[in-house]
Parts: sequence; structure tokens; C-alpha cells
Amino acid sequence: MQTRREFLGTLGLGALGAATLACARQAASDQPGRMPIGIQLYTLRSVLERDFDGTLAQVAAIGYREVEFAGYYNRTPAQVREVLRRTGLSAPSAHIPLPASDDAWQRSLDDARAIGHQWVVIPWLDPSLRTADTFARLPDRLNHLGAMTKAAGMRQGYHNHDFEFGANPAGGGTYLDAMLTHTDPALVDFEMDVYWVTKAGSDPLALMAKYPGRFPLLHLKDASAPPARDIVDVGKGTIDWPSVLKAARSQGLKHAFVEHDQPTDPLASARASYNYLSSLNV
Repeated sequence: MQTRREFLGTLGLGALGAATLACARQAASDQPGRMPIGIQLYTLRSVLERDFDGTLAQVAAIGYREVEFAGYYNRTPAQVREVLRRTGLSAPSAHIPLPASDDAWQRSLDDARAIGHQWVVIPWLDPSLRTADTFARLPDRLNHLGAMTKAAGMRQGYHNHDFEFGANPAGGGTYLDAMLTHTDPALVDFEMDVYWVTKAGSDPLALMAKYPGRFPLLHLKDASAPPARDIVDVGKGTIDWPSVLKAARSQGLKHAFVEHDQPTDPLASARASYNYLSSLNV
């Protein structure tokens, strides 16, 4: 099974039946007052590699309205936009690795804008970059990239794992505290991965209360009981999802994406999480 590092390192830009499309649109009908449930497509990478268009059709048939990309499987922006149109899905966000240069970031922004994304989110830091020096410079780098992203008509995001909860030797608190404190809210948003916050031993509700309005995006994956806190489908673990989603919505949550890093059966996992979340009155 590929790690996220291997997966991101291999990605590049590069006919649905009428019955399937009708099923997708029926399942994805709006529910008044309910936020559309999205899915991070990293969950489905093993099946997307084999059948990109068909997998997105199955995602829509489950009932998902939104997807968040983590690579485009050698499709061009026009091809990605077309399959989204045919399946009735929207893609408000995409994960794009921390760039080596501004030119590389600009190329990514051009593609993201052509597809129609509203957010571009840096999904993680390579282990080689997880140093005190990198974290000291990262807020300024995120602000700079955020200004470029804003100029392109989109929003910049950063997605956490558990390593950002390491103690910050420069000024107390955690590295994530420093990132939230020293980035400009007008330029940089955060995508809270609720599982990784929990895995780190922190409290997603307390984090939202401490930094209100900084988390317009969420990743939803559940955690088994401590001490293991393994990833499980949403609703099959210990996280209090009604409370998390209620708090997030009260602070202006825009999009929430289901994710499972290592599902045994990706589509079954996507369906199980969707069914649980669609049953909640939040």
C-alpha cells in the first residue's frame, strides 16, 4: 500500500451510463439545511488508478456531492472538469504538495483554477522538513503562498497530521499553535483533520474554540479507542461527531471530507462513512 509521500510523488496532471448518472443525481439530492458530504479521493486512490471516471460515478451514486482531489491521474484540467460535470460532483478543494518554488506553485494554481477549485491545501510535510527551523519559517512561507493563491482567486489551506502537535522550542505551545498564530487569516485557512488531532492526544473542540473561524475545512475519519487510536470508518470509532460538526458549523465550516488512509475496501469504506454521516441531524 502506498504511503501519502509515495502517492503524492507519483501524481501528475495529465462513458458513464445514463442509469448510473441518474442514480448519482438521485442519491445526491439536496437536503435542506444539511451540508453536502464530501470525500477526499486519497481514500479511493487504488481504484481511481484503475478506473478514474467509473470510480467518480460510484462516488456520486453513494450520495457524495463533493470531492477533494489528491492528484489527477494524468488527466488534464479540462478532462477533470468534464468528468465532474458528467457525474454531478463538485471539487471545492485539492491537495497540492508544498512547492519547491513560486513558479511551481503558480503552475499548480493555474491548473487548480482551470478545474474550478476554491481551495488549494498543502497536505503534509515530508519527514525531512519536520525541523524546528522549517516550522519557524513556515508561517511566512504559507503567507507568501497564500498571497499568490488569493491573487489567483482561491484560498490557501494547510492540513494537519499529528506531528504539528510537537512542542515548539521557539515560543511555547505546539508547532500548530505557532502556525495558527503567525499566519494571516486573510491569506491562510486550515483544514482540521479530526482524526490526527485526536491521535495526537488533543481535543478538536478545544482547538476550534481556541482558534475560532480558522478551520473552514474538515477531514472526517474516526479513531478506535486509545491507546491504539487506529483509523476506522466514520461512526465506527470513538470521536463525538455530532458535537464536532455542530461546533464546526457554528464557526463557519464550509466543506467536510471523509477520508480513510488505508481502507481494505475503499468503496465500502466510503459508503459506510457516508451512511453514518447522512444519518446525523447536524
